[in-house]
Amino acid sequence: MRLSLTARLALRTAALAYLGVLVVLPVGTILYRALEPGLATFAASVSTPAAIAALNLTLLLLAIVVPLNVVLGTVTALLLVRGRFRGKVVLQALLDLPFAVSPVVVGVSLIALWGAGGWFGFLAGAGVRVVFALPAMALATAFVTVPFVVREVEPVLRELGTEAEQAAATLGASPWQAFWRITLPSLRWGLLYGTLLTVSRGLGEYGAVLLVSSNLPGVSQTLTLLVHARYADAANAYGAYTAATLLMGLSLVTLAATLLLDRSRRTA
Repeated sequence: MRLSLTARLALRTAALAYLGVLVVLPVGTILYRALEPGLATFAASVSTPAAIAALNLTLLLLAIVVPLNVVLGTVTALLLVRGRFRGKVVLQALLDLPFAVSPVVVGVSLIALWGAGGWFGFLAGAGVRVVFALPAMALATAFVTVPFVVREVEPVLRELGTEAEQAAATLGASPWQAFWRITLPSLRWGLLYGTLLTVSRGLGEYGAVLLVSSNLPGVSQTLTLLVHARYADAANAYGAYTAATLLMGLSLVTLAATLLLDRSRRTA
């Protein structure tokens, strides 16, 4: 069914208005509030010790979680596509659990497991601090980002099949050589997309990390926690806008990388 010009204009206007209200207006408001006093004031706000420590901690969490999810996510995808075992359906469902479960629930469960009264509470008694420290923050971030690499690599593996690997095996290649020289290069786009999605989700995680972090400025505050803490302080609302702008800038860099990657894939 072909729409009339009036109907097409109405649909286009509705779509633009929808995106404007939900995306452009909030983002534009944050940028305006952050940059209104001037670039010098903005730079001073995002270069405080608390802001720099929050940025460093956010990047440190990504440096821990992203390689972990890339390696284990690839192994999991291989297991789901190439493996034959009972419980595969259950594993598929578990991988989608982070999409369905609230991050707050994840934080509570980590405290129940790793806290002083939890199943692994003996670690705290032995001097190994997990909850309200970096390990629990990394576990929380890893949980909410675990599906992305798997779900990007899995369809690529299904499309790839095993013919090339079998041919390499007949020529004397070991399973590791076949994976390293044939399978892994074929997975590069899926791995890159999954990595960028993991980075994007990890940057914005708040609920789970809030519960398992001591939330001390300069010690255990990520950028999202810094935004919350500054906004809760009525006298430092401007600091919340600048920290949110810094966080948004990192997200935009990730988005730009995704768009460039998609363009490169289409022209390859």
